[in-house]
Amino acid sequence: MKVSKEKFEHLKNLSNEDGVIAALAIDQRGSMEKMMAKEREDYNNVNDISRFKGFVSKELTQYASSILTDTIYGQKAISDRDKNAGLLLSYEITGYDNTEVGRLPRLIKDLSGLKIKELGSDAIKILLYYDVDEPDEINDLKKTFVERIGYEAEGLGLPFFLEIVSYDANVEDKKEYAKLRPRKVIEAVKVFSDERYKVDVLKLETPVDMHFVEGFSDGEFVYTKEEAKAFFKEQSESTNLPFIFLSGGVTNDLFKKTLVFAKESGSRFNGVLCGRATWKDCVKPFTKSDEDALNWLRETGKENITSLNEVLKQTAVSVFERIEEE
Repeated sequence: MKVSKEKFEHLKNLSNEDGVIAALAIDQRGSMEKMMAKEREDYNNVNDISRFKGFVSKELTQYASSILTDTIYGQKAISDRDKNAGLLLSYEITGYDNTEVGRLPRLIKDLSGLKIKELGSDAIKILLYYDVDEPDEINDLKKTFVERIGYEAEGLGLPFFLEIVSYDANVEDKKEYAKLRPRKVIEAVKVFSDERYKVDVLKLETPVDMHFVEGFSDGEFVYTKEEAKAFFKEQSESTNLPFIFLSGGVTNDLFKKTLVFAKESGSRFNGVLCGRATWKDCVKPFTKSDEDALNWLRETGKENITSLNEVLKQTAVSVFERIEEE
């Protein structure tokens, strides 16, 4: 896959010395509000959530190749990041409208691709909820939406990161959904790997729910280890695009084990955008005092991200194995 010189340079800014995207994600908004409110309701506001994101950015981006954040609560995260850390910004409104069928994506109303570029971002990121089994009238709207963003990013010379989160509106039980997940994830990868969407990097869920993999599950498992490995390999071979894994809210320890398992399975993934697994346990100390939060970040937070980096060195392959400059 070839990209413009401008996109190529931005991708270098987002990657580490090995060409791997070792990025920190803190673009959460709705889930961040819930986390903050759970610990301390009076901290659930723009100022305090922004301060929290600023602390995380300042302390941890010195160990990350880049940071993904937002323009709602992330202004301090943008300004306080390490000078060597690249920047990705989210373009979509958090969550989806529960009153509408299909989990349709929406953009932040006062934001544009141009404004994202003017803020110094190296990429545009979109989150898309996608179910390959939804009716065409829903999925065609989503495909058209992604096309528009892809061409906007192309015109601006910014890489387009598409984050795909699978679902089934009729299945709520986690174990039942785990049985459906591999096909849903892999088929979505195939759809949006088409060059018409102008996607440069896919941000993906693992093809299996690791909580239901033999040897990783505390109870009854859904997939044997060999079945899970086959799904990881199939996912990797389903696209010619670089792809990175999202942590999906699992623990830091499980995420690292997952990356090792992916490597053993033959997955040629190109990095991570790791969020809550790195910093979520800092919310509680933050609501007690700034000093408690900074101590946590400088000790546990640093350990979380540097140990993840060590795993990436052993498991991920360079983005530039799949991308070259035009």
